[in-house]
Amino acid sequence: MNQEKPGWSEQLKLFLKPSVVRMLFLGFSAGMPLLLIFSSLSLWLREAGIDRSAVTFFSWAALGYSFKFVWSPLVDRLPLPILTKLLGRRRSWLLLSQVMIVSSIVWMALTDPTKSDFSLQVMAVAAVLLGFSGATQDIVIDAFRIESDVPEMQATMSATYIAGYRIGMIVSGAGALFLASLLGSTKDIYNYGAWKWTYIIMAMTMLVGILTTIFSPEPKANAKFNTNYSTTDYSRFLALFFCSVSTFVGMFFLSADIVSTSKNFFAFYLGSGLSAFIIEGLRFFIAVLGAISMAILLQKLKLVNRQMLEETYIGPVKDFFQRYGLSAALLLLSLVGLYRISDIVLGVISNVFYQDLDFTKTQIASVVKTYGVIMTLVGGFLGGILTNRYGVMRILFLGAFLSAITNLLFMALAYMGYNLPMLYVVISADNLAAGLASAAFVAFLSSLVNIQFTATQYAIFSSLMTLLPKVLGGYSGSMVDTIGYPMFFLFTTLIGVPVMFLVYLAAKVMKLNK
Repeated sequence: MNQEKPGWSEQLKLFLKPSVVRMLFLGFSAGMPLLLIFSSLSLWLREAGIDRSAVTFFSWAALGYSFKFVWSPLVDRLPLPILTKLLGRRRSWLLLSQVMIVSSIVWMALTDPTKSDFSLQVMAVAAVLLGFSGATQDIVIDAFRIESDVPEMQATMSATYIAGYRIGMIVSGAGALFLASLLGSTKDIYNYGAWKWTYIIMAMTMLVGILTTIFSPEPKANAKFNTNYSTTDYSRFLALFFCSVSTFVGMFFLSADIVSTSKNFFAFYLGSGLSAFIIEGLRFFIAVLGAISMAILLQKLKLVNRQMLEETYIGPVKDFFQRYGLSAALLLLSLVGLYRISDIVLGVISNVFYQDLDFTKTQIASVVKTYGVIMTLVGGFLGGILTNRYGVMRILFLGAFLSAITNLLFMALAYMGYNLPMLYVVISADNLAAGLASAAFVAFLSSLVNIQFTATQYAIFSSLMTLLPKVLGGYSGSMVDTIGYPMFFLFTTLIGVPVMFLVYLAAKVMKLNK
């Protein structure tokens, strides 16, 4: 029996519910960290005279968002001493992650990247900590949102959260650029003090999220939450995680000298850009393999409760492959991992591109960070309407096509040079396409999730979604140095073509599994 849908006035009143209003503030808190790692930091480093290739490598600091599925079960299950008793399971982790975000931003603010190579490395560590802390906050907010109200309210809460998130991005993107300019740092005259106080002010805005966490009620615990494991089990699980991460970090950094020598050797045969891409990619893969090997070894030594490990990690993955079969599951995972590759790879270096064309920080802030976000919201609204009317897979294909083809407009802008009206055209098309594609993609990801494993499977999908694009994006500066901006933008268009074919194949798979 169909229930009558509430009228427009009733739906608007839902946005005034305390649980919904809280998501606006928490969304703002979640939207702050990312651009302080990506665009704002990249412009800071470029003004400081840091090489373009080194600037884009900093985008890897945000890889925490791509690996958050690794420690999300720990955040879900592990109690924090003292804090959990005072605030509850969700708010304790939320407050801890927010304090870590503030500490990371202040750490970056107090580091002048031009002082020495060591200072640049220190800033890189702070940026990595910020990425890890921001990703942890996202994990907790997702759980907080789901548990704070009934399922019928989730759409309204999600919409409010996204609005808050975009406002946070405007503040940490456009707001940071406006502040740095106002305080006296320009492309021609670098002023560390301007960027220092800009980042300190950005840290202070996190008080919005911290106060919301403190004064919000703890959501009701998930009825299916397993409390059969002991503190020792949780501690050992945490130890396994840190051992694996330490193995990854150790192998990655200890291989620096070998990697540097290999780059110089193969650069003669492959060119500096291609050799750097291949060798750094191999370095990353070996480090990941080492971390996985360490986890397997510790599990075989019975450091971790095997049942806990299987329920946490193996169960959700096993369920996905059982539902779709091996070949179909691999096809769908390939689509998830590659769908946003065109816009993410381009996005890593986009601000540096605008600056190299002599657009001012004020112009970048107003056109790209403010007007662009508005166009993304319009695109998202349009994508939602079209998805409901024509179906997920059709709009998913349209989004893939538009995301790739609009990159050619960047190519045109590269040839034209400084041209403010053309920048508006480029940003309008690119952000509309991104918003439309994102709306369809979120609907697609939701359709893949089994309700029994919602949190873990969605974390895996959302992490996989950005992993390869961000890794590849870290080399965008090297690619531009080698082939130039026009050919780079053509490259980002071409890598989007196989995505459309994957969407076509995935549509057939989804029909068979209905």
